[in-house]
Amino acid sequence: MRGVGLSLLGFATFSMHDALIKSIEGVPVFQVVFFVVLFSFVPFTLFLAVDGAERSLRPNLPVLIGLRCLFSVIGLLCVFYAFGRLPMAEVYSLLFAAPILITLLAIPILGERVRLIRWFAILLGMLGVLIVLRPGTTTFSVAHMAALGAASCTALVSVVTRKIGSREHSVTLIIYPLLTNVVVTGIATIFVYVPIPGEVLLRLCGIGILSVMGQSLMIQAYRASEAQFVAPMQYSQMLWAMLYGAVIFNETIDRTVLLGSAVIVCSGLLFIWRELIASVGQPVLSTRNVRLSGGPATQPVEADKHEQQGS
Repeated sequence: MRGVGLSLLGFATFSMHDALIKSIEGVPVFQVVFFVVLFSFVPFTLFLAVDGAERSLRPNLPVLIGLRCLFSVIGLLCVFYAFGRLPMAEVYSLLFAAPILITLLAIPILGERVRLIRWFAILLGMLGVLIVLRPGTTTFSVAHMAALGAASCTALVSVVTRKIGSREHSVTLIIYPLLTNVVVTGIATIFVYVPIPGEVLLRLCGIGILSVMGQSLMIQAYRASEAQFVAPMQYSQMLWAMLYGAVIFNETIDRTVLLGSAVIVCSGLLFIWRELIASVGQPVLSTRNVRLSGGPATQPVEADKHEQQGS
């Protein structure tokens, strides 16, 4: 129960993080991402400075680390753009499609076999996405493409992380995407910079702090409880999305989006159940938070475990 409680608190923190993103208007997405990641990067570097553990930050698999950084940057830009232009519940519905993409990508990249139950879950999830998008009855906007792009990048980061396995330290998996985000969005901000009021800057700082808090809570949750109890708590974000959307942003609750979300949630839960039955090491949803600051899966990799045992 402690792990479940921590995960609920962690996902509530992420939802507040996303609501603050949506509240920022008139600032280019590159500039928003730059300041948010910068405010996330500062406390992380302070943690490394205080932590006395000796570790090498040289990546063992630089090409895969580079790909992970690329997908992290694109995914972060996409999700920030989508939250700024779509209702929160609609963005979450499309982000919840990530397990479908992870399973599909795992076939050619990881050589995984997809059996009948997973194919049914894939088709069910695709049906849910179609219900949310309502092709032919609503306009498919750039923001919808961005949300699907964010889900795709989340899936790619997850698959690359699985490919890396236990050969990279979690600090390496965190710090390089953070640095890449800071450098890329920092350079882009030079060309699109607009003055930021102090109140907006405080909100950007708050987003960065909430990102670190959410990451920390999820790490504690996965250490306190088994993944099958933690991962499904992600779907509690839909409740927060409806609450924030109605109270803060005056968004109406779209019944079609809710129906599609319910179908996608059922698909995701079916993925989790199937992976647990198959004894796959890490449920697909446990890497959800990679989109926030380029962080790794919340469970420590083998390199971390060996370091803890050695200390």
